[in-house]
Amino acid sequence: MTGPGGSAGPVRERLEGERRRTVRRLAMLRGDYRGFVEASRDTNADDEHDPEGATIAFEREQVGSLVRSAELHLEAVDAALGRVAAGTYGVCTVCGRPIAPERLQVRPTARTCVACA
Repeated sequence: MTGPGGSAGPVRERLEGERRRTVRRLAMLRGDYRGFVEASRDTNADDEHDPEGATIAFEREQVGSLVRSAELHLEAVDAALGRVAAGTYGVCTVCGRPIAPERLQVRPTARTCVACA
């Protein structure tokens, strides 16, 4: 199965668009993260007593979390593209039944059907 409508072309295009958006977002987030790391070098190392240091540390951790999330999403998109190439996209990796087109519409990287999720 190749996803909604049975055609790999539109599914691949959608996933490739998602991949491009995720790569751009990841590059932006990594730039932001580098900025926070550099800013933390310029502040007092005593985050507990330096109000600005605590804010920078908090923001750095927030952006770091967003970077990790975007990296995981990129891995999921790449895995979905691999399933499209293998002809297994839209097939539940647990039970082997088709994944509902509505689920794939909402979550194009889904590996499992709703029942197995």
